[in-house]
Amino acid sequence: MDKETTKMLPVPSERIINKIFLIRGKKVMIDRDLAELYGVETRTLNQAVRRNIKRFPSDFMFQLAKQEMELWKSQIVISKSERKGLRKNPLAFTEQGVAMLSSVLNSERAIQVNVQIIRTFTKLRELIATHKELRQKIEEMERKYDKKFKIVFEAIGRLLESKDTPKKPIGF
Repeated sequence: MDKETTKMLPVPSERIINKIFLIRGKKVMIDRDLAELYGVETRTLNQAVRRNIKRFPSDFMFQLAKQEMELWKSQIVISKSERKGLRKNPLAFTEQGVAMLSSVLNSERAIQVNVQIIRTFTKLRELIATHKELRQKIEEMERKYDKKFKIVFEAIGRLLESKDTPKKPIGF
């Protein structure tokens, strides 16, 4: 396969999911990970963003604080040489910020990857909703059946508490 064909291959959802982090209570993707997925340099991605900064309000994108940087570095493996290469704290993009990136990066690859990333965010949201519903159903069942099982466990407890009377030995 040539370089152009490789660039056009879809990105597996698992690869995208592994690049989504929870920072400031929001699911975000970091600029260098997005640049890698889009097939551009981080510098190029950040330049496009800065040229169109009005499209990226604080709920779409924010720069990581020093403490968040340390937290983020601990979530992934960054070699010491890579840490030295980070002159500025990375930018973190929320789902809306990632969607907005499609308007500033117009390559075919960027458009395809962007669609995949948005679909992945949507799948994650659906999974979380499903888990919430399942948890609620289990909690409802626990509340409903707790009373009934409590009676059974109390009866078993009383049976276990009853003193064992010594049995008469068998035989003469």
